[in-house]
Amino acid sequence: ARSFADIGDIVRGTDMFKPNKDDKVEKGLRAIFKNIYEGLKGEGVKVHYKENKDGNYYKLREAWWTANRDQVWRALTCNAPYDANYVRRKSDRTMDLTSQGQCGRNENNGYPLTNLDYVPQFLRWFEEWAEDL
Repeated sequence: ARSFADIGDIVRGTDMFKPNKDDKVEKGLRAIFKNIYEGLKGEGVKVHYKENKDGNYYKLREAWWTANRDQVWRALTCNAPYDANYVRRKSDRTMDLTSQGQCGRNENNGYPLTNLDYVPQFLRWFEEWAEDL
């Protein structure tokens, strides 16, 4: 789930890890979303998804992630062995396993079993660091 959430941050342009102007992945994503933007139909849509002053398309990137996050999840789990389980930590700190294999790929109608991609990255980092203590 953490990798999935990290991919969401990268796609949406909100990744806090190693931000720099020479990042080839970020440059590539900006070019891709510029092409998507240029292919949009309708002036209202173009105004809504217009790039901001630093040449990014944050609204368009967020909308793309929302529309396609289930496909990213399916791609991440497509080759998982059938007996691979997805482990979730419940609020009482116990662990919960998926009831189906392939990391729960087919549970929840194929949608991700996590919403960690909407938890701010720095909070996910705090949780990871706390696990190491």
